[in-house]
Amino acid sequence: MRAVTALSVVVLASAGIGHAVVTGLDSGIARVDAFKDMKNRPRAGHGMNVLLVGTDGRDKITEAERRAYRLGGAPCHCTDTVMIVHISEDRERASVVSLPRDSYTEVPEHIDQTTGERHHSHPMKLNAAYAEGGPQLTVRTVEAMTHVKVDHYLEVDFTSFMKTVDVLGGVKICTPSPLKDSYTGLDLAPGPHTLGGGQALQYVRARHVDGASDLGRMQRQQRFMAALIERATSSGVLFNPMRFRDVTRAVLGSVRADNGFGADELLDLGRAMRNFSPSSSEFTTVPIGQMGYAVKGLGSTLKWDPVKSEQLFTNLRDDRPLAAHPPKKGPAATTVEVDPHSVRVRVENGTGTAGLGRKVDAALAATGFATTRQPVTGHPVARTVISYDPRWDRSARSLATALPGSELRAVPGLGPILRVTAGADYKSVHPVRAPQIAEPDAPVVRGDEVVCSGRA
Repeated sequence: MRAVTALSVVVLASAGIGHAVVTGLDSGIARVDAFKDMKNRPRAGHGMNVLLVGTDGRDKITEAERRAYRLGGAPCHCTDTVMIVHISEDRERASVVSLPRDSYTEVPEHIDQTTGERHHSHPMKLNAAYAEGGPQLTVRTVEAMTHVKVDHYLEVDFTSFMKTVDVLGGVKICTPSPLKDSYTGLDLAPGPHTLGGGQALQYVRARHVDGASDLGRMQRQQRFMAALIERATSSGVLFNPMRFRDVTRAVLGSVRADNGFGADELLDLGRAMRNFSPSSSEFTTVPIGQMGYAVKGLGSTLKWDPVKSEQLFTNLRDDRPLAAHPPKKGPAATTVEVDPHSVRVRVENGTGTAGLGRKVDAALAATGFATTRQPVTGHPVARTVISYDPRWDRSARSLATALPGSELRAVPGLGPILRVTAGADYKSVHPVRAPQIAEPDAPVVRGDEVVCSGRA
């Protein structure tokens, strides 16, 4: 999950930064020969593929941080997160594919980094390839599984992740439902939150907030990556050479990259990505064919769907968008705490404008709310009011997301039907959707569909 940090380094490489500044930053990146003596590699496609790896390194974590963010225990010297980030040839799109760490694979023949022993090809979980053969075996294994040629390798750890978030001044995420994980210490109420480095680490590490385990965690990592892109591109960092220098200096000290990823590459990507926004990115997880695939000596693994995963990686090689259909025009739907189909609503017209009640009722029904379809005349109001019984407060918050700027008014004893009194300030209904449960067949989402809309 700390691979998010590496992406931020790419995003922050702005065209406004001089070559000398970036070259100075480049010299501070630790190097690793991730492609040494590699043969029989996949054919090169169009665009650029970056393998982002988050390692379980805890050497630079302080004791206070260990206790505060539940980072105890010995590191496994393996990869917590593996992602392929594809930058399109026209530099107008970033496609991010998460590869589950428990994916079943057969690693190529190699020499064990620790023992020096030569291993033949054998079954393994994807995240263990790093422990046996380091970056080189990780790259070889990913290429063998995906048939996608890796152009660059970036590796980060806990320290990199927290520094990146802190020097950006925090990253804003929104959650439609409570997130609580006793293993990481994560405890977030529904709504928007600006997370510092430590809290952000808890957010992207959490695996026990729902029944989705690692698949749910990867969805949260993707949401966080989209939010980080939004923060980096909207904070002014990209257009302020001195601030860019200070931010990246604080981050790059704990990042490792391949020898070919240098100043020229940073500048090239920066020029292309300075106008990036969350809508320029898309995220998905490789399709899973079998959950809980038992392998002797490995335990439970995840087996990819061979047909769907091949189609996904073919799109990546051919530089095509991952989504089957172009994005819809108009604002992206905001995820809310309660499925709108289960929220019952009666609409009242609180203005002198004829037909406004029917208009609001129809718009709320179109985004999923269970309206009565029989709007009535209500008391005059200047501002739209949502009246609700406190027992249905979660439903009220979901309805308020669809009516930005409305006033929430608790009315004990009102019952399960919420009342909307449309005021003169009414403009439109913002689309909302129910919380998505992580499934083996993960959908492709755009970045602007998962970042905070300002209405949550």
